[in-house]
Amino acid sequence: MLDYAALSALAAVVREGSFERAAQSLFVTPSAVSQRIRSLEERVGCTLVVRGQPCRPTDTGRRLCQHVDRVRLLEQELQGALPALAPEGLTRVALPVAVNADSLDTWFAPAVAAFAAAAPVLVELSVDDQDHTATWLRNGAVLAAVTGTARPPAGFNSRPLGAMRYRATASPAYMSSHFADGVGAESLARAPSLAFNAKDDLQARWVRRLCHRDVELPRHTLPSAHAFVTAALAGMGWGLQPEVLVAPHLAQGSLVELVPGTALDVPLYWQHARAASSLMDGLTQGVVAASARALRPL
Repeated sequence: MLDYAALSALAAVVREGSFERAAQSLFVTPSAVSQRIRSLEERVGCTLVVRGQPCRPTDTGRRLCQHVDRVRLLEQELQGALPALAPEGLTRVALPVAVNADSLDTWFAPAVAAFAAAAPVLVELSVDDQDHTATWLRNGAVLAAVTGTARPPAGFNSRPLGAMRYRATASPAYMSSHFADGVGAESLARAPSLAFNAKDDLQARWVRRLCHRDVELPRHTLPSAHAFVTAALAGMGWGLQPEVLVAPHLAQGSLVELVPGTALDVPLYWQHARAASSLMDGLTQGVVAASARALRPL
């Protein structure tokens, strides 16, 4: 049997980022937290927490934290069915989820907000590129994710959500300055582009499809979908933008497509832990319904 007091201490350290704050959240001393985690590490035979500022879980530590999250969901389910187990009412349970920034800034935030307003949960959202959120699932950092991969990790289910359409846009002044002679490999290699972070390859993917080869793109990094639009309007660079965010600007002429008719559709999937829980079912229903209204069918 696993020591759930020790597992709770591990989850608290990972959640709070330090042994001291974890101890405060558990109403015990830091030494008690340290002893519980040390005992657990001896039991599993490996390090579970990398001490630092903040403390970080190892891969095994993440998996154990994920196990704790699943158990808490199941306990919440049991308390709902047997109210005598929770005489003071249901306690809110942590629900860690990963999502890509473009979904969060368009259709996902209203869905998760409506769910969390009615459910006894504390949603913990992590943001990453849609091609990398599945890694959060495999590492045990989250219980559900919006991801760009169809095949789920072991222990998870996958549901298609739809495709988010992107358009390569820039301001008219930027187009005149950088693409006066047309959009091609040579001009794209000189014109500053916009990227969410180092993992973002949407621009490179679009260029590869247009030019039939890879092109080294100079780029600014802006980890915000709305900042992307602001930067494009200001003439900072060109980038792939969610159609829903740039449609008004395209209609007004404040943004234009680099090459009309070259929209890029990115498939999205909802992957979640198989633990039977009405909370996870409720979140899934909200996410699927919201995506059906906002995304294109696959």
